[in-house]
Amino acid sequence: MLELADYTFYFLAALVLISGIAVITAQNPIFSALWLALTMIGVAGIFVSLDAWFVAGVQLIVYAGAVMVLFVMVIMLFDLRHEIHAFSRGILSGFLKLASAGIVLGLIVGTVYRSAETVFAPPPVETDKMADVTKALANTLFTKYIFSFEVIGVLLLVIAIGAVTLSRIRGGTHASHD
Repeated sequence: MLELADYTFYFLAALVLISGIAVITAQNPIFSALWLALTMIGVAGIFVSLDAWFVAGVQLIVYAGAVMVLFVMVIMLFDLRHEIHAFSRGILSGFLKLASAGIVLGLIVGTVYRSAETVFAPPPVETDKMADVTKALANTLFTKYIFSFEVIGVLLLVIAIGAVTLSRIRGGTHASHD
């Protein structure tokens, strides 16, 4: 009999798979980035269902937050219409796409096949030790190194402002053509 945790896992796994497929099939790069953010949120949900709260928080803050902002910023800085047309044509390009998809599919099938027994019978995990290690790591990060995190946040903000400013000057991808 399936429990609520099982249904939650299957829902989150389906969400991650569907949004992951949508990342690579979306025509618009911004929509692709949004699907990637949804994928990362689903992965964070899976970590929550495994009681890995710290890893889920880091997944949301670092990947779904900061990295996605940088992805969207880079996407908006470049004029992707030319790159899409240059990459989408040709027999060699099509062959490389199909070969890459086949290799990735083979790796996924092989991994699932070889790890089937560990999926159905996971080894017991000692949660008390892991909780102590996570608590010690969090205490160290947010007490001793809090200033470093604040400096990195300000530095990322300065980088974002600088990138937008550089893209607007003469010769940038989105420069105003007066």
